[in-house]
Amino acid sequence: MGFSFKRLRIPDLVLIEPAVFSDARGFFMETYKYGDFAEFGIDCPFVLDYSSLSIKKGVIRGLHYQKSPMEQGKLVGVSSGEIFDVVADIREGSPYYGKWLSIVLSAENKKMLYIPPGFAHGFCTLLDMSVVVYKCTNIYSEGHYRGIIWNDPVIGIDWPIKNPILSEKDSKLPALDKADNNFVY
Repeated sequence: MGFSFKRLRIPDLVLIEPAVFSDARGFFMETYKYGDFAEFGIDCPFVLDYSSLSIKKGVIRGLHYQKSPMEQGKLVGVSSGEIFDVVADIREGSPYYGKWLSIVLSAENKKMLYIPPGFAHGFCTLLDMSVVVYKCTNIYSEGHYRGIIWNDPVIGIDWPIKNPILSEKDSKLPALDKADNNFVY
């Protein structure tokens, strides 16, 4: 089947496009194949899958991460709808520290994003009924789970919405300079 892998302007982030086989019935594609990913350099076991439904356009979830030693790499895609997916480098000493990158992921374009540990991740739904699916390289650990406020002025993400729908928890996250973070480049 096969995948196309492309390093982005923050080189540790990888955009992945699967080979898609379509006909009158719909489509078929692989979403992950260890050998292909490992050959490209994404040699990590995924141990946990998540699925998230946002029923309204304009929902922002994030920016989330887990501290070391329970850090998570993520492979993110969309099975229904469309999102503005955002990643911010939070590794002290990185030449990209505090920089962000966005990609539109959708059920239509079938693109996926690989996010290694050391990055905060979030997204904004661009369509109602958006389902985000992701694989993680580590289990959820409440004691290591952290986040950064969506509108952090230092990171300065240019979100496609001004008044998002947020969870109470996400609305109270700290700014990057106050975040509990132990990632070092």
